[in-house]
Amino acid sequence: MTPPPLHTERLRLTPYASADEEDFVRLFQDPRVSRWMGDGPSSEAEDRALFGRIFSKVYARRLFDVWAVRLAGAGGPGRYVGHAEIKRTDTVDGYEVVYALAAELWGGGLGTEVAEAVLAHGFDALGLAEVHATVAAPNSASLALLARIGFVPVRDIVEDDGSSTRVLTLRRAAWEHGPSRRP
Repeated sequence: MTPPPLHTERLRLTPYASADEEDFVRLFQDPRVSRWMGDGPSSEAEDRALFGRIFSKVYARRLFDVWAVRLAGAGGPGRYVGHAEIKRTDTVDGYEVVYALAAELWGGGLGTEVAEAVLAHGFDALGLAEVHATVAAPNSASLALLARIGFVPVRDIVEDDGSSTRVLTLRRAAWEHGPSRRP
């Protein structure tokens, strides 16, 4: 079972198709992007295995929602530009939003569109009371994006290598009364 497609003004979030593998690997192999994902850059083989698990585990077992992010195109989904998901994780004992965009598109507001689309899905379709994000402390761009949406920092996790990961939370009430949702 795949997640429902989501739409924003400039983006389409669609379930992955097997034809997306090369684009997915290219995104995750870009060190500007992968440095902020999980434990950092992985090998190409690991990223290909991760892509395969989207179908063999995530979609097959309906574990969580994960999408390919595409530019909106006339007549259907356009160019692949990113990755998004919302999943339950023990790190925050709740649901976490995850997103990544191609580096050449950073700074144009698309990250906000992706995050807001996934959050709307989490609050509306999944009925969540709150959603979390975990962000490497030096990732100031992502921290600023999440703050603009209404996330608030709740704690820091000191990793085994001494680095810090910030845990941020957005509660449904804050989402519903956020700047873009006020009457």
